[in-house]
Amino acid sequence: MSKPIKSILTVLVILIITGLAFYPKLKQYTESKEKSEGNKGAQAASVASKGGAAPINIMVVGNQRLEEKIVSTGTIIANEEVEIRSEIAGRVTAINFKEGDYVRKGTVLVRINDADLQAQLQKLQYQKKLAEVNEERQKRLLEKEAISQRDYDISLTNLNSLNADIDNLRAQIEKTVIKAPFDGTIGLRYVSEGSYLAPNSTTKIATLTNINPAKIDFSVPAKYALNVTKGTPITFTTEGGSEKFSGRVYAIEPKIDPNTRTLTLRATSPNNNRRLFAGSFARIEIILNSKPNAIVVPTEAVIPNLKGHSVFVVKDNKAQSVPVEIGTRGDKTIEIFKGLSVGDTLITSGILQVKPGGEVDIKNVVRTN
Repeated sequence: MSKPIKSILTVLVILIITGLAFYPKLKQYTESKEKSEGNKGAQAASVASKGGAAPINIMVVGNQRLEEKIVSTGTIIANEEVEIRSEIAGRVTAINFKEGDYVRKGTVLVRINDADLQAQLQKLQYQKKLAEVNEERQKRLLEKEAISQRDYDISLTNLNSLNADIDNLRAQIEKTVIKAPFDGTIGLRYVSEGSYLAPNSTTKIATLTNINPAKIDFSVPAKYALNVTKGTPITFTTEGGSEKFSGRVYAIEPKIDPNTRTLTLRATSPNNNRRLFAGSFARIEIILNSKPNAIVVPTEAVIPNLKGHSVFVVKDNKAQSVPVEIGTRGDKTIEIFKGLSVGDTLITSGILQVKPGGEVDIKNVVRTN
């Protein structure tokens, strides 16, 4: 047997063996394909039996309350806040508050050593007594023309200078007693008794905060600049909480920020129970307009087109396209002020499968109040 014939026979044997190995899988694939085609045929027959009706969800149009509002974010700030620092150098001799205390205006918070200032004051007071005696003596001599006016003026000036020095020293002594400038809550303490405080240093004694009422800083787009005025009510929530708080705008920045094109506003909110904290994030809502009987539909039910907008309604179990005019847009809804009436049956889903005049298969009905 020649070499070419042997090669051909070898290839044939390999093909036969391969075919026998893959025959069961090929048969299984063929049966699966036939079964799939059979199922598609059954589905097609089922759709045909229903007349090609598109499955949809609908809602019965009704009146709803619609509020046109501005949503913004802002920050809660304190009504009053100050860092307690010393105006004078000295050693802390007494701390009269506890961290977290609520203190009244004028409460003594810290005392600084004033022994040296008191000694200087006593010295000046002794000098003042001598100066007063000298001035009185010079005055009597002047009346008798025993001395010149210049000599008397010198003694009077000396007395007045001592009085001024005493007033200045008393002001320095007053600075050694640090008092609360307003009612508020004391924060964390950063000094201890014995600490040395230098004037104009960065050493902070504590922070005093008044958070009642709370203030809220926020911004609105420039297009709403004429809609928001002093006294405009607001509602807001804080981060991590669902409780709603109320307040009113009391101050408006007189110009629009050219970088962000927004207008900055500040509102106040009562905070008697101190549930609002300075620095917290706030989500603010301002209601500009309220309509008690508006027609509102889901955004996905409105179809934009070249002429405007349209929706699909169901009449006699068939879909019908209706042109509409839209109004206020919300996050998930759109106001319809022309084209729909209360009681109409609006198609809200399955719109891509709907054709004008085509039959529909209603799967779910939603009613609005």
